[in-house]
Amino acid sequence: MLVGAGFIALIIGGLTYLSTGNAAGAVLAGLMAGGASAPVLHKHVGP
Repeated sequence: MLVGAGFIALIIGGLTYLSTGNAAGAVLAGLMAGGASAPVLHKHVGP
């Protein structure tokens, strides 16, 4: 679950960086995507 959230964060951050060229924005987008996906993955996968 945590690995999946990290993978999602990495993909979203990388795509944001390739799209905008802004490293700070890419890091923030990756953190937001990872933070938002962790509870969703936890709910679907379970404990």
